[in-house]
Amino acid sequence: MTPEGLPVIEERDVAAVAAQLGRAPRGLRAIAHRCPCGLPDVVETAPRLPDGTPFPTLFYLTCPKAASAIGTLEASGLMREMTARLGADPELAAAYEAAHRDYLDRRDAAAEEDGLEPLPDGMQTAGGMPARVKCLHALVAHELAVPGVNPFGREALDRMPDWWRTGSCAATCGTEAVPPPGSDDTTCQGLS
Repeated sequence: MTPEGLPVIEERDVAAVAAQLGRAPRGLRAIAHRCPCGLPDVVETAPRLPDGTPFPTLFYLTCPKAASAIGTLEASGLMREMTARLGADPELAAAYEAAHRDYLDRRDAAAEEDGLEPLPDGMQTAGGMPARVKCLHALVAHELAVPGVNPFGREALDRMPDWWRTGSCAATCGTEAVPPPGSDDTTCQGLS
């Protein structure tokens, strides 16, 4: 564990994320979620980059295969339909507002744990929360990192194909896939 209480990030995870993104990750705090293939697919980032620049995206989707599947959903017009439902469904709007609050609280806690100045009040969370749906990538990352909190992230996940079934993004990023810690899952390509 790090002094902040976060798990130590292994070098192979940093290498996998760098390969997935095509660049070195910035402000990496933790692996927030792993794909069933074992590679990171969501990272937690610091609310401020090392140079102090605000970085409001606490949970960042890194898997290119998941990102591609989400891009297909976005292109379908799903975000417009989701945003329209916010105005018509008070329970959904309340759940989305709660997801927004969860994101802000977690981001502020991360800043405090890292000894950083929190981001200013009114700075966006992610994905358009709480008033609209702007980026399914961010909402899915939130839902993967904190299951059950983001209704639109969950809905998008439920509509996505199993992006890992054709093999991990290891083939895409050149990193060997390994099962998640404590798992005996060898269903992904290259693990059996």
